[in-house]
Amino acid sequence: MSKPTITQVIKSVLAAAIGVQSNENRQKDFEQGSLPAYIIAGLIFTVLFVTGLVFLVSTVLGK
Repeated sequence: MSKPTITQVIKSVLAAAIGVQSNENRQKDFEQGSLPAYIIAGLIFTVLFVTGLVFLVSTVLGK
């Protein structure tokens, strides 16, 4: 079993974030992946997502 690549970690985090992660992929992530990689990717995604929402709302409201 090889560790997942950064691309696979990103795909997994994005799939989990929007709720389309398959049970098979989730199990593979837990068995093969390293926890810190998924935590870091999840935190980066969360920061980018919240920043994007703040930018979108401030643009729409004109503030």
